[in-house]
Amino acid sequence: MIVVDDVPLGDHGDDLVPGFLAYDREFVHVQGRHLVQGLLQIVFPEDPFALDDLAREHGVTALVDCGVAPGMSNAILGYHNETMDVEVYECLVGGFPVKRSWPYQYKAPFSPIDVIEEYIRPAKFVENSEVVVKPALSDPELVEIDPLGTLEAFNTDGLRTLLRTMKVPYMKEKTMRYPGHIEYMRVLRESGFFGKEPIEVMGQTVRPIDVTARLLFPKWRLEKDEPELTVMRVTLSGREGEESKQYVYNLFDSYDEKTKVSSMARTTGYTCSAAAWLVLRGMFTRKGICPPELLGSEEGCFKRLLNYFVERDIHYDVEETTF
Repeated sequence: MIVVDDVPLGDHGDDLVPGFLAYDREFVHVQGRHLVQGLLQIVFPEDPFALDDLAREHGVTALVDCGVAPGMSNAILGYHNETMDVEVYECLVGGFPVKRSWPYQYKAPFSPIDVIEEYIRPAKFVENSEVVVKPALSDPELVEIDPLGTLEAFNTDGLRTLLRTMKVPYMKEKTMRYPGHIEYMRVLRESGFFGKEPIEVMGQTVRPIDVTARLLFPKWRLEKDEPELTVMRVTLSGREGEESKQYVYNLFDSYDEKTKVSSMARTTGYTCSAAAWLVLRGMFTRKGICPPELLGSEEGCFKRLLNYFVERDIHYDVEETTF
């Protein structure tokens, strides 16, 4: 069993490595081993299904994107897709520092390069069963999330494997931040600070994005034992039997003072370890590239995921409405 996870577990975040390092063909070359990959919202541009044939050839179960979103958000959709005709799926997710400091009111619980990817990668979502592409940071809106209050949400490219595995007419994912963050990121992006093409500065060739990440890292870095939050709201609506149903899953998780583990590490890392637990115990045996929606589609696995979280004091509160 190989478990790969970019969740920060060190005291000072020295192990915040870019998510693209997790995409490695060598993982599935090892016959008889399995891969459980715990990642955050937007991590690498490669298509994990490109390795599907290779994984199947070696009899490998490769669970990818086992984080919070993508990750648990996918599992929720996969579970309900088995019992209802899901018509609308929306995921709102974000990590927040408790202390809101000027100018960004943000701290990165994972690699700054991966955070910047959220601001530059075009966002794909589904409208009327058609894939639509818009710039990242587009369609900003204010949303009310208890107990934080008003937050702002914007398009990010977080649907990933759902675009291939789920036939849902309307799907979107948005990232949330404290109000005002979007404008800062748009100014930096439009000014070229997130550019990946090398430029020459005083005889040195650099990529603007690398310089920007280096400058932002100290400002976005969580201090030792600094409290932070993970917030997610997943909404699904559609037909279940003869009724119209809506399910809303709410996650609000905080830094664990007792264990000194960050909320993002808990909500992301425990999804990864729970998936590994299911594979090791033979409860999930499918071979090939397996995104979390396939894990969630097996009722027994989904229920065990929820129980695994409850045992670690992570709670997904569910609101069910019948129309």
